[in-house]
Amino acid sequence: MKNTLFSSIFLLIITQTFGQTISDYPFEVEKSGNGNRTIVLIPGFACSGEVWAETKSVYGKDFTCYTLTMAGFADAEPSLNPNFENWKTGITNFIKEKNIEKPILIGHSMGGGLAMAIAADYPELIEKIVVVDALPCLQALMNPNFKQQENIDCSATVNQIKHLTEEQFLQMQKMSMPQLIQNTEMLETVVNWSLQSDRQTFAKMYCDFSNTDLREKIAAVKCPTLVLLESNFKNFKSAIEEQYKNLESANLQYANKGLHFIMYDDKEWYFEQLSNFLAND
Repeated sequence: MKNTLFSSIFLLIITQTFGQTISDYPFEVEKSGNGNRTIVLIPGFACSGEVWAETKSVYGKDFTCYTLTMAGFADAEPSLNPNFENWKTGITNFIKEKNIEKPILIGHSMGGGLAMAIAADYPELIEKIVVVDALPCLQALMNPNFKQQENIDCSATVNQIKHLTEEQFLQMQKMSMPQLIQNTEMLETVVNWSLQSDRQTFAKMYCDFSNTDLREKIAAVKCPTLVLLESNFKNFKSAIEEQYKNLESANLQYANKGLHFIMYDDKEWYFEQLSNFLAND
């Protein structure tokens, strides 16, 4: 009895101290729908899984949906060592350990990068992927010769963002978010997800994802891939197609209007593209 009580107290202390037990995944997950096929929905940088609320509503009848909110984003409990590779591994382990057979991955922004990385490293695991406004290498859009750094030091970025006052951080997000979303009804919601995010995670993942280059890796992706891109990217078609040239299965489509949050800014087009892709075997 004493040993059991001690173990329970020790586990409670560990959980409270580190925010998660060893067996946890680096995200919160919500299961909905009851279809025979499965969709795993991965949100983008500093976003809640609620960014997929309408997507779940539309496809919940035909699919079982697992909606993630990554650790430290949008009020989700932060994890010990947030980085792109750990999150990729965490999602992969979740799919394997929960015996989710051939899921479809739908990822927005950073979530799209994670979907590509998982499909490349584990091509037998995934049925299809949908990449919503993400590039294999964001930095290469401005600098095609960009090289990913090994063991990048993100401490300067972390310190800079962590030391912003609440008001300074708020103003930074209010200035940057209108460049990413035109839907004024959802703008405040998206800003609030950033404000609710853990600053350490926010800064570390901003730095880490900015250093991520998947241009060579995506050659290993074998499953059908739909890439939905914001309307402004039509002006950079050649550069974007160059980034995706190694992903032979990629079907690149450009939205008619709107910005980065395509699911809000060009909703009808987004669902039309998604429905056609999910319906095709």
